[in-house]
Amino acid sequence: MVPESVDDSTPALVRDFHDYYKTPRAQHPRATNTYVLRSVGQLDQFDAYAAVGKIAPRPLLMIAVTEAKTLPFSQGAVAKAGESAELFLIEGASHVDLYDKDEAVTPAVAKLTSFFGKNL
Repeated sequence: MVPESVDDSTPALVRDFHDYYKTPRAQHPRATNTYVLRSVGQLDQFDAYAAVGKIAPRPLLMIAVTEAKTLPFSQGAVAKAGESAELFLIEGASHVDLYDKDEAVTPAVAKLTSFFGKNL
């Protein structure tokens, strides 16, 4: 799924995934870098946000980064989930930065700690 090499013409998100999955940062010798072909259709049909409005009035916290290509999904989910939903943004980080970079993970963990302390 992730190419063996990237260059300047490779989309930024693919370069981010390459930097994570294809380098010592997260590479594993038994990782196959493949998926089952039948999974593609199942993933295409799945909409995790279709019924997010049913969450309300329960609290919902979505954590996203400002440089994520998936940010509109988080914004849409929070908009559909009602007044008890909150979108917490981490400035300047990419989607993959949330996996393991302290400058993205630390504020996310702090926000989660606060959210669960208040809502559990």
